[in-house]
Amino acid sequence: MPYSDAEINKRAREEAVFFERIKKEVGKVIVGHRQMIDRLLMALLTNEHILIEGVPGLAKTLTIKILADVMHLQFSRIQFTPDLLPSDLIGVVIYDHKQGEFIPKKGPVFANIVLADEINRSPAKVQSALLQAMQERQVTIGNFTYPLDEPFMILATQNPIELEGTYALPEAQLDRFMFKIRIDYPSWEEEKEIMERNALSSGAYNPFKICMSDSSAQISKVVTSDEIIKARDVLDTIYMDDSVKDYIINIVHATRNGQAYGVKDMIEYGSSPRGSIFLNKASKANAFLQGRGYIIPDDVKDVAYDVLRHRIILSYEADARGVTADDVIKEILKKVKVP
Repeated sequence: MPYSDAEINKRAREEAVFFERIKKEVGKVIVGHRQMIDRLLMALLTNEHILIEGVPGLAKTLTIKILADVMHLQFSRIQFTPDLLPSDLIGVVIYDHKQGEFIPKKGPVFANIVLADEINRSPAKVQSALLQAMQERQVTIGNFTYPLDEPFMILATQNPIELEGTYALPEAQLDRFMFKIRIDYPSWEEEKEIMERNALSSGAYNPFKICMSDSSAQISKVVTSDEIIKARDVLDTIYMDDSVKDYIINIVHATRNGQAYGVKDMIEYGSSPRGSIFLNKASKANAFLQGRGYIIPDDVKDVAYDVLRHRIILSYEADARGVTADDVIKEILKKVKVP
């Protein structure tokens, strides 16, 4: 049954409330990273995956772990290394002598939130095993195929400053990540708070009980997987006008044929159709998190960089001039007509 505009707005405001509870709980442990947390929630809402890029020590892993605990979701962390095998990821088939049959032993990919830490340190055969889980949401172990639990999300991290012993991710795999987000250093005020929170006499950091000058914070589980799946149903009702749809298509087409936007010589290959699909989904999620039942062009602009930066392959000329994908996206957003 279709909903009226007023009903869609009401449902969006009501369902978005528990996401504020999530942010509040995560904020008891994590200082800053507001955009990263928003993007993680967007990916969870839209049933997609995220690639996170940042230097070591910025609490990427801790943020993801705390988010999973707050949402009462099963969390799994896989440290990607050059000697990692596909079976280390998805599992193996073992022979049970008592039962006289082969039994699958499931790997760490069978979780709600899977952290693929330093994903670019493993070779292509491991990436291929992960690709099936990301795209098909199922895993094949021997002659058995198992569906993955819902919600299911891959959060992959990579270090941008250490390239020795790494493998470039295949373009086909990069394209399956909804977002590629970049994590920067904390501000002066944030770093001071981080230092004070971690200045424990024992030298041990317990993320579930943060000792501060006059208080302590205890993490609570505030959301269940059923609530997240229910919120997805509301997300599907968010209204997008045809003019905004056309705006998304114009942005994506500008990455492929940039002559009219002054970026033609900067781009070797533009975004695939997944760029427009993910811009649509991410814009809806952005509006939803703000308690709106409709999408405005600013929603598209807000997510455009994280959706498109890993889908644009720059030309040799752009590399030589030090032009980045973000520079190209900025130029396109300036010149594509806003509805």
